[in-house]
Amino acid sequence: MKFKTFAPTPDDIQREWLLVDAQGQTLGRLASRIAHVLRGKHKPTFAPNADVGDYVVVINIDKIHVTGKRLDQKIYYRHTGYPGGIKSTKLREMLKQKPERALQLAVKGMLPKNALGRQMIRKLKVYAGAEHPHTGQNPKPVVLTKNT
Repeated sequence: MKFKTFAPTPDDIQREWLLVDAQGQTLGRLASRIAHVLRGKHKPTFAPNADVGDYVVVINIDKIHVTGKRLDQKIYYRHTGYPGGIKSTKLREMLKQKPERALQLAVKGMLPKNALGRQMIRKLKVYAGAEHPHTGQNPKPVVLTKNT
């Protein structure tokens, strides 16, 4: 008996819209579970060379929880492109100004560093409050746990 290796085609990919409430959840743990879903590793049709993941809408990111001294010790760096143009932002400042950016950067760091990863991160939609413009897609509310 010969077994055939399954390779998903675009017809095999079934995408869902998932709604995640980030209120009271820890930033890094939530980010790793979201990256897991964006890659599609929770599906039996997962293939490392294909984007089979689901869309994820995250709300209430302004009420996220961070452990330890990370609020003052974690620093995000970016460069303006000009000489001497390195800028740094602490996590506390980022959560006050752009809380969506903190989760996006955390999830992006957990995805592949290639064109496939850039395609996957586009399926992540993050909003600071409880309102989101994706009600037309009818996202399914889900609590991301270790097994999801």
